[in-house]
Amino acid sequence: MKHPIVAACLAVCTLAVPLFAQPSSGVSHPDHPGQWIWPSHHRRPVMSPRGPVVRLPTVDARIEIIDQVATTVLELTLQNPSATGQEAVLVFPVQDGVTVRAVQYDGVGPEPTAKLLTKDEARRIYDEIVRQARDPALVEFIGMNLIRTSVFPIPPGGTQKLRLTLEQVLTSDGGRVEYILPRSNSFADPACAWNVEFEVRSKAQLVTVYSPTHSLNITDHQSNKARGRISGIGSAVGTIRLAYLVKQESNAEPAFTVMAYPDAEISQTGGGYFMVLGGVPNRPPDETPRAREVVIVFDRSGSMRGEKLRQAQAAAEQVIEGLREGEAFNIIDYSDSVRSYAQAPVLKTAQTAKEAKEYIAAMRAEGGTNIHDALLEALRPEPTAGMLPLVLFLTDGLPTIGERDEGRLRSALKAANTSGRRIFSFGVGFDVNTPLLTALSAQSRAMSTFVLPSEDVEVKVSRVFRGLSGPVMTAPTLTVLDADGSITTRRIRDVMPADLPDFFEGDQVLLCGAYIGDAPLTLRIRGEVGGVGRACDIRFDPRSAGTRHDYVPRMWASRRIATLLDEVRQAGASGGTTGARMKELTDEIVRLSVRYGVLTEYTAFLAVETTDFRADNAPVIRGRVEEQVRDRIANARTGIAAVNQEANLKLLQAAGGGQGKEVTATAEPPPPGRQSWLDDRMNTVTVRNVLQVGDRTLYQRKNRWVDGRLLDRESEAPDETVEFGTEAYMTLAEQLKRENRLALLAQGGDLLLLVGNKCVLVRQP
Repeated sequence: MKHPIVAACLAVCTLAVPLFAQPSSGVSHPDHPGQWIWPSHHRRPVMSPRGPVVRLPTVDARIEIIDQVATTVLELTLQNPSATGQEAVLVFPVQDGVTVRAVQYDGVGPEPTAKLLTKDEARRIYDEIVRQARDPALVEFIGMNLIRTSVFPIPPGGTQKLRLTLEQVLTSDGGRVEYILPRSNSFADPACAWNVEFEVRSKAQLVTVYSPTHSLNITDHQSNKARGRISGIGSAVGTIRLAYLVKQESNAEPAFTVMAYPDAEISQTGGGYFMVLGGVPNRPPDETPRAREVVIVFDRSGSMRGEKLRQAQAAAEQVIEGLREGEAFNIIDYSDSVRSYAQAPVLKTAQTAKEAKEYIAAMRAEGGTNIHDALLEALRPEPTAGMLPLVLFLTDGLPTIGERDEGRLRSALKAANTSGRRIFSFGVGFDVNTPLLTALSAQSRAMSTFVLPSEDVEVKVSRVFRGLSGPVMTAPTLTVLDADGSITTRRIRDVMPADLPDFFEGDQVLLCGAYIGDAPLTLRIRGEVGGVGRACDIRFDPRSAGTRHDYVPRMWASRRIATLLDEVRQAGASGGTTGARMKELTDEIVRLSVRYGVLTEYTAFLAVETTDFRADNAPVIRGRVEEQVRDRIANARTGIAAVNQEANLKLLQAAGGGQGKEVTATAEPPPPGRQSWLDDRMNTVTVRNVLQVGDRTLYQRKNRWVDGRLLDRESEAPDETVEFGTEAYMTLAEQLKRENRLALLAQGGDLLLLVGNKCVLVRQP
């Protein structure tokens, strides 16, 4: 029996106009269909008659998903800049199961209608338009259904709006629901701006909302509802993918799902890459979260004088305000010497909060920076029983008093932290040792945040502290069980992050790794929930892996490269950036960069057309990368050059999703398929001659795009040449569609692709 909403939508579609409606001024058959408006494509229209062209400057998209029923409302603004009336036909590719619920037009003339064309009907239109318009970007829609509206008039010099409402019932896979809105993945600059908002509502507990393709700005997240928008410069480009995770249980323990991609290169016995997506749902209103003990370690050295001190004082007051009655706190402030509000953390009451604010207000900036003694004082007392001990450590400078050697300072504080206090560090300005602050946080299951001179200390500290409002699972660890239930260390490797952070209420949790073999696995995450040990089992059957998750390998590679670079950076504290280990690290960074097209400021030269990737040139490439890495990331410990590297590492670690917490200032995420980073002046650098397309990377060479897997060939002479629009071209398109690689053809220009074992030159307009 059909879903009642779907049945109603099918009824609407049967009232649509014929396949090619006769326009009032135009030609009715496919050889000259007039102006075709494709909102899913960037450069619109595809075809136009002689004369003025109808423009599509904006699309406002509203995606609403209620208990797996997705309603997509597209409001298209159409402009006719000419002095005569114009006509157009709107076409929109959709996946199976999508129906048209309504078509509305704000203009004059007959009410528009729409017809949902089957794949066979749509294929005839695609073939005809692709050949006539000579537009490869339309090829990636082959195999999809097609919605075509009736022809509508657009008055001279006027602006009209068309509203298209689509509906579909989404499927659930173990609590994970995925939504897809097809759009072109070609990387030409878009001529149309998309404003995309979304809302997800569910009767079951909503754990997290995630997109592997776009940056999400979540503005509201409750137990059963999430609302937000797609933001950033890439919002107008690429297929939109949303996924959300629900759980049926009412408890606040984390919930997880697995997405995997098979890759035969991993192992002869099979394998690939996996991503674990999870989230910590909001607690029921009547449940009290675990209490916290917060120690604020406050820099009041002379360099903090003025606005920085005022902002830091306001941040400390915000933290005190944010604590619940009965939680514990202390304030330690330092310059040459170290002082504290109390000898040990005290419980928050109205009286202690008042006294603490008076203590903060009386601070004056003077003297040097004694980081060593200040943190030792914070780590000295035994934590308050039953509470999670947290340290918020703020500094704007380098250690100038006491222990100043980075390596010894790190070791001393690690040895002193016998109680497992989490040290959340905040570096203010550029005169901080970024590797030191990052290491202090990472080795205690916390994170570092850096505040640029143009940013507000209070805002950054308060934002991080709000994210620590409710620890749900502390000290989590990952264990892998084989199909027979035995612990295995051989089936999973290179999991990032290697050390799992604490899970706080509202966190989005994302792990990436490589798996070996096809037998089922269990990923067991064990930690403390409410002070009691708990285990969460995540079932993973590698046979469910598919090419639809082609973003997973590159997400893994980005995080892996960040881990390797950070190892080099931390080794720089003791000068350990030479020898065999440095060679191993550099070789792996180069291999991953070339294989997955993940470039950094240290490997950017790989995008240059003249770079020789042949095996006999490998030592030259490695030497150049090793020099870049040693000079930049290992030796630059402080200043703007060090802060920029911290930002770039965080950008790599967050590629394709992250923990949902702002950890540092970074470049704005680039459009899907592009890459960017911050240079040593904190300016954004975007790579334009390397494209990431699905699981492949294209490099620009000699005015054509070359598959990254062909770069090390002695000769680029193709085994076969295929001309655009021919039968051989359409056959190739069908093959790439089966492999989920059809977007490769959307880029335009000649392509040199590895198809099977053959090097194929595709000649395109």
